[in-house]
Amino acid sequence: MIWWCCSGICRALALLALLFPLQERSCWGLNPSSGDLEKSPHSDPDSWDVLHRNRRSWVWNQFFVLEEYTGNEPLYVGKLHSDVDKGDGKVKYVLSGEGATSIFTIDENTGDIHATKRLDREAQAYYTLQAQAVDRLTNLPVEPKSEFVVKVQDINDNEPKFPDGPYLAGVPEMSPLGTMVVQVVATDADDPTYGNSARVVYSIEHGHPYFSVEPKTGVIRTALPNMDRETRDQYVLVIQAKDMVGQMGGLSGTTSVTVTLTDVNDNPPRFAHKNYQYTVLESLLVQSVVARIKAADADIGSNAEMDYRIMDGDGPGMFNITTDEDTQEGVIMLLKPLDFETKSSFSLRIEATNRNIDSNFLSLGPFSDTTSVKVTVEDVNEPPVFSIPLSKMVVSEDAKVGTSIGRVSAHDPDNSNSPIRYSIDRNTDLERFFNVDALSGVISTAKPLDREANSVHNLTIFAIESHDPTQIGKGITLITVLDVNDNAPVFAIDYETLLCENAIPGQVIQTISAVDKDEPLSGHRFYFALAGPAAGNLNFTLRDNKDNTASILTKRGGFRRREQPVYRLPVLIVDSGSPALSSTNTLSVRVCDCDSDGVALSCGAVAYTATGLSTGALLAILGCIITLLVMVLLIVTMRRRRKEPLILEEERDIRENIVRYDDEGGGEEDTEAFDMVTLRNLNVIRDPNVRRDVTPDTPTFFHYPSASRPSYKSLPDNVVFREFIWERLKDADVDPSAPPYDSLQTYAFEGSGSVAESLSSLESLSTDSDQNYDYLSNWGPRFKKLADLYGNSDSTTVLS
Repeated sequence: MIWWCCSGICRALALLALLFPLQERSCWGLNPSSGDLEKSPHSDPDSWDVLHRNRRSWVWNQFFVLEEYTGNEPLYVGKLHSDVDKGDGKVKYVLSGEGATSIFTIDENTGDIHATKRLDREAQAYYTLQAQAVDRLTNLPVEPKSEFVVKVQDINDNEPKFPDGPYLAGVPEMSPLGTMVVQVVATDADDPTYGNSARVVYSIEHGHPYFSVEPKTGVIRTALPNMDRETRDQYVLVIQAKDMVGQMGGLSGTTSVTVTLTDVNDNPPRFAHKNYQYTVLESLLVQSVVARIKAADADIGSNAEMDYRIMDGDGPGMFNITTDEDTQEGVIMLLKPLDFETKSSFSLRIEATNRNIDSNFLSLGPFSDTTSVKVTVEDVNEPPVFSIPLSKMVVSEDAKVGTSIGRVSAHDPDNSNSPIRYSIDRNTDLERFFNVDALSGVISTAKPLDREANSVHNLTIFAIESHDPTQIGKGITLITVLDVNDNAPVFAIDYETLLCENAIPGQVIQTISAVDKDEPLSGHRFYFALAGPAAGNLNFTLRDNKDNTASILTKRGGFRRREQPVYRLPVLIVDSGSPALSSTNTLSVRVCDCDSDGVALSCGAVAYTATGLSTGALLAILGCIITLLVMVLLIVTMRRRRKEPLILEEERDIRENIVRYDDEGGGEEDTEAFDMVTLRNLNVIRDPNVRRDVTPDTPTFFHYPSASRPSYKSLPDNVVFREFIWERLKDADVDPSAPPYDSLQTYAFEGSGSVAESLSSLESLSTDSDQNYDYLSNWGPRFKKLADLYGNSDSTTVLS
């Protein structure tokens, strides 16, 4: 069997061997299979027989190894040995299980077990291993496996720690002595079942003399009574936890505990002053803030909440006070308008009381305080005030222009009592129907009124201080226009009355009603009748239904459209006004062809069929129309072709531009559009072979025989150029080489009606011209310069 021992165990067994008369001293081992202690084969058999008892089965299968061993050599754990091992080296020991070969090694020859690494109990407290003895040559087991445990023995290598630290705690201020604040807990990773390594005690390192801690439980309590938050509201404690029951050599850890004193209502509100004074303008609006006051309270939160009230004062109902929940201020509000002239100051007594009172601290005094507030009203220049802000007036719509309707009145509320002037806001009276007297305030009509156009006038009246025109008061005046009977009744709608040809006598063909723009107090009452000549007609009659309607009835039958397609009945409508008004309205009755059910099929005049034209006549008319259209198109086309611009070929004859002009003598610039050489040689010989079959449509102004045409020299001066231009035009028209149309640009020509006639200077460039300009001397002093230049006077005359 295998047996094992460690150094301590073997020493203990050796002492036991001395006490028993055993022939051979040895350590006892445990049979892994049976668990019984067996006799050594080398012991004396007689000794067992004499004792007559069995040996105890010792469970000695647990080794101990100290954690955190720091020696240089492997740590000896214990020894394994088998009875089969005779020391001849035939037996080999094998170790398996947790940490075998990595942490624990075994000497296969001797069975000695060593720990090769430093062990940490907090990482693993024990290791389970299996040991076996095998034959060295065959590796066959000579003993069954035996299991044992190596337990790591604890040392004090871990300090206490506070897993929940640092701590935050609170305790009400003014708490009695010994009030629990919080409990701190420290843990130690060492073995709590072995020694004192994990037994912790608590102590307070910082926080005296305000707090204390219980050594065993870690409960922190107040050490002083009546701690005041208003004096100091926070404390930071340092708590120590030490193992080994606090003995020297133990390890320790610390944590901080922040203790906050929570507030209680132990302070009453107090006003900083017993009297407050405020000044406000009398123009302050209602619901405006007059003042803010605050009673100081050293408490915070709900313990500092307070309510304010006005205990008494000489202005009941003028002011109110509420609490501003954000600032806990008392807000004094104005409830009624102020009037400096009526009352210039107010005195109020205000109380502030804590809203949440703690009965435990009533002995500290009343939790309320009072103060006096004086409100002084400061005078301001106020606008005028109307005695009646909204005045109502009535006027008849037939009132004459200038009729007085009523009077408005305003006064200056200030002590100065400034005179008032009145005016109408014309934005409320755009058509200027009314006027107001600036001094008296009397309102009168300025234009005729019409109730049917506007029955109510809403006027804004201005009251202006004479001393300070910027102060303007406003009042409203409602003027109601009373109705008079000035509108005659008329038909309610435009009636379309149809009468069937098969109508019978006494048949109702139309029911009529009337409307009237007037609105009498007693309501409308209309009377109907046929007017004048129609009253005795033989075709229709009218019946007044006495309910503001009337019925039109037939007197006979047998109406025919061919005889008369439309009948017109004048209907007289009279109202009940005083005086009564009437109007005559014409009702048109159209005669219709109806079916058997009385539904109109066709109405009005009968369309007579005219005698038809024959087909030949219609074709002749159509042919004439087509012919006219063709002629019109041809005329339009020819006119458009004449107006088209002349398109010349690239190679064309160079000819003069024929122009007319209408300017009053443009000087030398007039020559730019003319061939001056041609103009100077007017009597040019024409080619007799040119085409003469086309002549210009416009004849010359002077008719001369074709055989003997006078030279241009013999023509009057004012028609020289006109004849020349028409000659050129005629030559262009009969030119066989020219296109069939010409481009003619014309200018207005100064006609013979001009006083100066033509002022053209076409020949001014020529010095040897033989044209006679003596007539310039007869044109007056304005043309004297031209007469001197172009006339036949001698040089002495020109120079003079």
